[in-house]
Amino acid sequence: MRHRSVEEHVAGLLTAAGEFGHEASTAGLDAAVPTCPRWTVRDLVAHQGMVHRWARATLLQQPCHPPGWNAEGHEVADPVAWLAEGAAALAATIGEVADDVAAMVFLRDAPPPRTFWARRQCHETTIHAVDALAARLGGAAPPDVAVWIDDAVALDGVDELLTGFVTRGRSRFKDAGPLRFVVRPDGSDRSWTVRVADDGAVTTDRDRPARDDDPVLAGTPRALYLTLWNRAAPGAVRDDGGVLEVWRRRARVRWS
Repeated sequence: MRHRSVEEHVAGLLTAAGEFGHEASTAGLDAAVPTCPRWTVRDLVAHQGMVHRWARATLLQQPCHPPGWNAEGHEVADPVAWLAEGAAALAATIGEVADDVAAMVFLRDAPPPRTFWARRQCHETTIHAVDALAARLGGAAPPDVAVWIDDAVALDGVDELLTGFVTRGRSRFKDAGPLRFVVRPDGSDRSWTVRVADDGAVTTDRDRPARDDDPVLAGTPRALYLTLWNRAAPGAVRDDGGVLEVWRRRARVRWS
């Protein structure tokens, strides 16, 4: 399995930032974001711009207190331009720091910090660009509309979510197990087997073959990516075991 390079992640970050800005401007800053309840587009932009600045400060080993930074995005005269400036500054910093830079990371089995932050912000920005798209559309963003997300980005994002996020600690899947299911993208030789243990810990084993009775989530890479991030309209993927009912109730990513 080939891992995407830092340069590829940065390219994905900048592409997503451009789409984000376009969708935010088109939707309008006061528009509701259906995929982020209680948020407006301005809230979404303020959050993402703060996260870009937090990631950059982390790589530069500067003090940062992310939740409080949301205020800056609400105060600037042009929050969309402010978003673009933060994304560009983060991309430049990722390009400048050393491969062995020492910085905090927070996912299970994370790559080295420079790669980690390039990858994390590629997907953070992509998913929130989809949120801005959903605000323009007035509902969940169907995968076939988010055409800027190519298969390589989507497959990498599925991998990060399944191996990095849902495997952390005593997950939100506690008491949902035992459960085992397979995520199998169409047209790809990649697949993931997700096992939820009785104590709530989630592990992912990409090497073991699926059993005949394993429930399978299948669909295009983009559909699986957005569905697993709870951003796709219902029916975007094939679910032969009712896995998504559990997933949508339990798989939430928050600051805490």
